[in-house]
Amino acid sequence: MLMPRRVKRRKLHRGRMTGKATRGNQLAYGDYGLVATEPCWITSNQIEAARIAMTRYTKRGGKVWINIFPHKPVTKKPAEVRMGGGKGSPDKWVAVIKPGRVLYELAGVSEEMAREALRLGMHKLPCKCKFVKRDVIREKRYVKGKVVYLDEAKAETGQPTEVETTETAEGGAA
Repeated sequence: MLMPRRVKRRKLHRGRMTGKATRGNQLAYGDYGLVATEPCWITSNQIEAARIAMTRYTKRGGKVWINIFPHKPVTKKPAEVRMGGGKGSPDKWVAVIKPGRVLYELAGVSEEMAREALRLGMHKLPCKCKFVKRDVIREKRYVKGKVVYLDEAKAETGQPTEVETTETAEGGAA
């Protein structure tokens, strides 16, 4: 379960979820992503359940990034307690989500697999979401935690890439 190691204040105000996400609204790491379309609070258990659903479907292929973290404590008073007596004790941790926020990113799998994996993860979340993908997707693999672009690897070995074509004497592509 995700939670901060330490916080300055144990109990916070509830706050408002107005407006759109100004940060974290573009794909930063992966080729495919899950974007929230409505405001909500996502608990640490829901974040973890969605992550497990996605990694199980991809059979641990590719890489999943979680772009949200539950920083906000939510308090709750015990059942059948009379009014008054102060604010309740912290019960759970939530991430405040605004529309347009990228929740998860996925790379290293095909588009069909990514679409289905993110759909399964979407069903574990309390808000409506949509699937997004990067405009230009480069072939890449993750080797020991590092990104290796396949078109650069082929260029280093001297093999022509898919983008390169050899010209013939007639002016057409071979």
